[in-house]
Amino acid sequence: MDPNPDTTPPTPSPGLFRYVLGFLLVGAAWGFTTPFMRRAALNSTSTTPESRSWLEHPNTPWLKAKIWGVIYGVYDTLKNPAYAVPFLINVTGSVWFFLLIGQAELSLTVPITNSLAFLFTVLGEWWAEKKTITKDTWLGMALVLGGIALCVHSKNT
Repeated sequence: MDPNPDTTPPTPSPGLFRYVLGFLLVGAAWGFTTPFMRRAALNSTSTTPESRSWLEHPNTPWLKAKIWGVIYGVYDTLKNPAYAVPFLINVTGSVWFFLLIGQAELSLTVPITNSLAFLFTVLGEWWAEKKTITKDTWLGMALVLGGIALCVHSKNT
């Protein structure tokens, strides 16, 4: 008979494939969407916003005008699908990240996901903005991947 009947067996941790997939999904959701949101935000500022003259009326209290100005700014940006879709994917990446840090080791999860976000941002800029990836950037990306490998290796030894 078990002397401690209230103990439950430990939950098995997800396999390596699931961790790698989780890290890649978070990195892609954070990094790849950023250039698309940037492009959509820049394009939305070039268009004329909807007129809301009551915000600039002299009788409108300053604080009320500022608060409503921010609310309308967020609304105008989010109603643009070119911004809203990448933004929602990016926020979903944050949810995945918090699920990951509940399972994976924190000292690996944070640097890996942030490093992958950098790599995916470079790829997203190439895709969305047609930026060329220079030799120096390729070298930097290779060094980042090497740093990730060193972090993982140091935790496994």
